[in-house]
Amino acid sequence: MRRLLRSPLAAIVVLVAAVAVGVLGLRSLGIMEALELAAYDWYLRLRPGHLAADSRILLVTVTDADIRTQGRWPLPDATLAEAVEALARHSPRAIGLDIYRDIPVPPGTETLEATLRRHENVVVVTKFGGGAAESISAPKVLAGSDRVGFNDIVVDPGGIVRRGLLFVDDGGTTASSFAFRLALLYLRVEGVTPKPDSVDASLLRLGPTTIRPLETNDGGYVGVDARGYQFLLDFHGGRGAFAAVSLTDLLAGRADPGLIRDRIVLFGVTAEGVKDFFYTPYSRSFTDAYHTPGIAVHAHIASQLLRMGLGATAPMKTATDWQEILWIVAWAGVGGAVGFVARSPWRFALGVGGGLVALGAIDYGAFIGRWWLPLVPPAATWLVSAAVVTAYVTYHESAQRAALMQLFSRHVSHEVAEAIWRDREQFLDGGRPRPQRLTATVLFTDLVGWTSRSEHLEPQALVDWLNEYMDAMVQQVLDHGGIVNKYIGDAIMALFGVPVPRATDAEVARDAAAAVECALDMGTRLRVLNREWMARGQPAATMRIGVFTGIVVAGSIGSARRLEYTVIGDTVNTASRLESFDKEFLAPDPAVNPCRILIGEPTRARLGERFETEWAGEVNLKGKERPLSVYLVRGRAAS
Repeated sequence: MRRLLRSPLAAIVVLVAAVAVGVLGLRSLGIMEALELAAYDWYLRLRPGHLAADSRILLVTVTDADIRTQGRWPLPDATLAEAVEALARHSPRAIGLDIYRDIPVPPGTETLEATLRRHENVVVVTKFGGGAAESISAPKVLAGSDRVGFNDIVVDPGGIVRRGLLFVDDGGTTASSFAFRLALLYLRVEGVTPKPDSVDASLLRLGPTTIRPLETNDGGYVGVDARGYQFLLDFHGGRGAFAAVSLTDLLAGRADPGLIRDRIVLFGVTAEGVKDFFYTPYSRSFTDAYHTPGIAVHAHIASQLLRMGLGATAPMKTATDWQEILWIVAWAGVGGAVGFVARSPWRFALGVGGGLVALGAIDYGAFIGRWWLPLVPPAATWLVSAAVVTAYVTYHESAQRAALMQLFSRHVSHEVAEAIWRDREQFLDGGRPRPQRLTATVLFTDLVGWTSRSEHLEPQALVDWLNEYMDAMVQQVLDHGGIVNKYIGDAIMALFGVPVPRATDAEVARDAAAAVECALDMGTRLRVLNREWMARGQPAATMRIGVFTGIVVAGSIGSARRLEYTVIGDTVNTASRLESFDKEFLAPDPAVNPCRILIGEPTRARLGERFETEWAGEVNLKGKERPLSVYLVRGRAAS
């Protein structure tokens, strides 16, 4: 368990969890709400077929030109009565007057009251108010009837309308919205009336559609005021969703009766001077050119209610809080996985960019299917998790590489270093090389007569001479895939087959052959050095090499301040004894053969026929109870 907790995987899990908690915390503070709502608007505008107009609704607009024609504002009651009568002649299913008449505007007040009483399909507006907004009463002639609807519009922070209202109450009075009243008049002809849902009686069912009220944290909202019975608007049809005629054309008889018959007709003001305007998801900027008249907003609400009541569309649905949390956390986890796998900048960019595209596509597909899933929080967890995990992995790998290179950088070839790094997961344990038992080939080499030679050279000359020798020998070890484990005076201990364990006998045999090849090339290189040294008047050198293959225990030994990777075991001792065995036996010649190479039987058995060897006999090495068959390596076998 302790090893698991110390593993990079545990650290990555903690990092991903921290990112997810952090993003969820920021989301709960509402910091991401504006971006989430902007994404909602963007998806609305991208929907296929979203610009189809609703022909069941007609707008009768009072423009600035109409006000100039009438010569006054507000319009007198007589004008409203005349307009209602003009519409009623063509049998609309519902007429909605989106003009306040809490105070009579003579002349024609009695005429208007009589007109409103006579035509039962006329709905007038009131303002429910609340808070800082004052309420406005309906005309007295219809006050308290079911032909009055409030025209209050819910505006999000930022000034954009995204929600519609069906009902509101103040604890004592429940009122229905203007658009809802008009939609019910239309749907009544179709045999559709509002009913309680069969499963949950607190929910409203309109035709085949159950409309669930918006909750405070649904979708991208955080702590939104969800009082009343609210639902998300889809603004089907965009900004130019409805046919319209002006008041002047209506009164002059120029309105097409076909646009009125069996329709919902909303009568309201679009004049710039009255300022009854709102911004919707289709408002690409907050300028007058992109605002929408209040009458059109009510028309959108009524249109969506018609479509839901007739089964033509479903309400926008949102996931539960826990589902949204799981969705966000899941993207954090996948982002962390991408960060773990992406070990290069281009893979990181490709993975992160592809993930964002996939998230956007999934969310958009869900939106088309009437599901509003979070976009910004999962995108944030995806990006941050990928970046944080990538940074951690990079740091962790740098630390691991530094630790490995501190142990091996001076002693191994580039290829061996890469192999160590590639297999670091099985090689390292808590930042230190994991102790392991493996089969390796150990090579010891030592100069002959080092002590007497060092006595006749000046210190600087001696060090320079020795460094030149060491550089040449170490390079041979590296060239043959070995590692220089340690220097002991003028002696070198080299290892073949560590630190990456060999899995097959063939790999062990290759290590044994590489060690012998290295020994032969050391002798060849020393012969060249001797010629150069003698040409410069410097002493020549001879060397002994012992090579043995067997089981060793490898690991890092030392204190926390200074670690050294090494191998221990009888194999190491045997290789050392082979190098130092009978120093007079087959003494090397600096000009012809400056290197004596002795190998043990286990090494000889793995060489096959690649080398020319000569049995040197059964010898009793120092510290060994049993004799060992020893072979002298003469050279490479003739091909």
